[in-house]
Amino acid sequence: MDQQGSKLPVEIDTTVAHEARVYDYWLGGKDNFAADRALGDAIAEHIPTIKTMARANRAFVGRAVRYLVQECGIRQFLDIGTGIPTSGNVHEVAQRAEPSSRVVYVDNDPIVLAHARALMTSGDEGATKFIFADLHDPDSILSDPALTGTLDLRQPTAVMLVAVLMYFRENAEVQQVLGKLMEAVPAGSYLTITHPTADFDPEAMAGVVASAEQSGIPFQPRDQAEVAALFDGMDLVEPGVAPVLAWRPDPEPAEITKLHPERQVDPRSAYYWAAMGRKR
Repeated sequence: MDQQGSKLPVEIDTTVAHEARVYDYWLGGKDNFAADRALGDAIAEHIPTIKTMARANRAFVGRAVRYLVQECGIRQFLDIGTGIPTSGNVHEVAQRAEPSSRVVYVDNDPIVLAHARALMTSGDEGATKFIFADLHDPDSILSDPALTGTLDLRQPTAVMLVAVLMYFRENAEVQQVLGKLMEAVPAGSYLTITHPTADFDPEAMAGVVASAEQSGIPFQPRDQAEVAALFDGMDLVEPGVAPVLAWRPDPEPAEITKLHPERQVDPRSAYYWAAMGRKR
C-alpha cells in the first residue's frame, strides 16, 4: 500500500494527545502514549463504558461496509479519519465481500501513516491507498494522486466519516466540508457518519468535552436534529439517524435471546448517532 500526501510529518510529538491514539487506547491497541492514555482515562471518568462504546462504533463500520457492498453495489470507499489500523478495517470488510473493492484512507496522525504500509495491504483484485491529510482541507484530499489514481469518482463512492466530525466546532464548517466531498462524487454515492451526542447523557458528555478541550482537542457533540441536517438533500437509509447500536444490528440467534434475555442491550448506552444517506 502506497503512502501519499504532500504534508508528510517530520516527527511525532508524543507529549500531546491525539484523537486517533486515544481511540486506539480504548480499543485495546498498543500504538498510544502516556498523553493519549491520560486523556482516555480522563474521559472514562465521565463515561466508564467508553471502551465498550468505541468497540460498538467500530462494529458499526463492519455492518455499514457490508451493507454498502452487498446491498448497494458500492465498490469504492473514501474513509476519512480512519484511525490506527485494527482488525475489521474498511478494505478488509469490503474486499472480503467483493475482492475488487477499492479503498482510499485519509488521516492526519503520523502514527497512522507509520502503520499504513504494513497493516493495510490490499488483495490482488482490489486496491488500497493512504493519504496523509486533514479533513479541514478537503480540496487537498480530493486532488491527491493517491485518490485520483485509485478511485474513479465518476462512479458511485462511499464517503465514510466515522467519529470524526465532532472535531469541528462550527456546523457551518462541517456543512462546507461535506458539500465539497459530496459534490465530488456522483448520484448514487453514499455518506456514512457516526457522531457523539449529549442526547443520551448531557452531564457525562459535558465532562468529555471539558476533558478533550483541556487537552487541546476541540470536541463538539451534536444532537439528532443536527446530525440529520448533515444529510440535507440526501435520502436517508433506514433506520435513519439511529443510536449506533440500533443501526441495522446483527441479529442474535433466537435461542440465545430466549435463554439470556438479560443480554438485551439498551441501544442508547453508546452515545453515538449513526446514519447513512444516498446522494440523489
